[in-house]
Formats: sequence, structure tokens, C-alpha cells
Amino acid sequence: MPAAATVLTTRALLLDMDGTLVDSDAAVERCWRRWAQEHDLDPDEVLRIAHGRQGHATMAVLLPERPAAVNLADNRRMLAEETADTEGVVPVPGAPAFLARLAGLPHALVTSADQPLARVRMAAAGLPLPSVLVTAESVGASKPDPEGFLKGAAALGFAPADCLAFEDSEAGIAAARAAGIPVVGIGPRAAAHRPTAHAATLEDVTVTASGDGSLTVRIA
Repeated sequence: MPAAATVLTTRALLLDMDGTLVDSDAAVERCWRRWAQEHDLDPDEVLRIAHGRQGHATMAVLLPERPAAVNLADNRRMLAEETADTEGVVPVPGAPAFLARLAGLPHALVTSADQPLARVRMAAAGLPLPSVLVTAESVGASKPDPEGFLKGAAALGFAPADCLAFEDSEAGIAAARAAGIPVVGIGPRAAAHRPTAHAATLEDVTVTASGDGSLTVRIA
């Protein structure tokens, strides 16, 4: 007998980008493996930490003695490299149909990318950009800090508890949880980090709107 579907009710959706809507793993890994080699670090360990965070926050974890100004300068260089590298950037399975269903419904992009990178990656994946964006420029602290999700909820006009986040990374899931927002984990990376619910891909997620303004999210 198939497992019963998970059904969640919310009023607005807060969507991570990389790994949740856009499969940019190949580009992310190329960039961070180069950086790891430059600093004599284990690339696999670097990538374990890098997903979901702003680059300078990853550097601060890995090189805690390095001045913040150096990390920020390195981060700017890497953002430029990532923005120029769209090879292999594609939508996560189910993302085009998922976003099409959200047209006209309250939702926001909450990403650790800066706005130029977010625009380039969403375009490379052929996905529509939500009208509400919370990017690296919008916050003073990277995920796993909850600031981005709290700002996304506020921008949409909802309390955090009335929102539902979609995330793939440990840092992102922790950020949503710290904001008091239930979170749907997407893909294999999310499964180990205790999301409220989990979907193998966005193909398993449907969103329907009710007349009272609530959204019903069903995960097969």
C-alpha cells in the first residue's frame, strides 16, 4: 500500500533557489573545488559546508582566523565567477510546473545568492523570477541565520508561522526552523536535516488555493 500523502496548510511560500528550484550543483562544485585547492582544503569537506550559505560565511567557518574583509573580497570574486558559469544549470525536476502553479499566489525567493546571480541562474534554468526577492544584499547575516526568511515573510505581509519554506540544505532548513517557519525539504540533501516534511522532487508537490486565501500543499 502506498504511503499516505502529507498535507500542509499555509498562506504563503518562501522558496530557496539553489538545490530547491535550480540544479546548480555542477557550477557550485566547480567554483568551490577551485577555491578549496587554492587553500589546501578538502574539497568534499568544503562542499559539505558550502551549500545554502553565502560564500563569505562558508569561508568564515573553514578559515576562522582569516579577516572578514578578505573573505568578503574573495566572496565577490567567486560570485562573479559563478554568475559567468551557467554550464549545467537546469531546473530541479518539477520546478517549472510548480512555479507555474504559484502564479498569482503569495510567494518569494529567499536565497543566499546575490541578485545578479539569482537572476542569471533562474534565467538559465528557464524559470520565472518571483516578484519578491530576498537575496544576499537584503540581509546582514547568511543562512542558517533566520533573517532572510523573516524578511521574506514580512515582505509578503504574513507572520512567519503562516508561511511554509522550501529548502534543500542543512543551513537553509536550520534558518527556516529558527524563523519559526515549517519547512519542506526537497531532494536527497534535505532528508537528513529534519525538515517538517520531505519530497523527493518538486514533482511530488502540488499547491492549491482556497477561497479563504489559504494554500494547501500536498506531498505525495
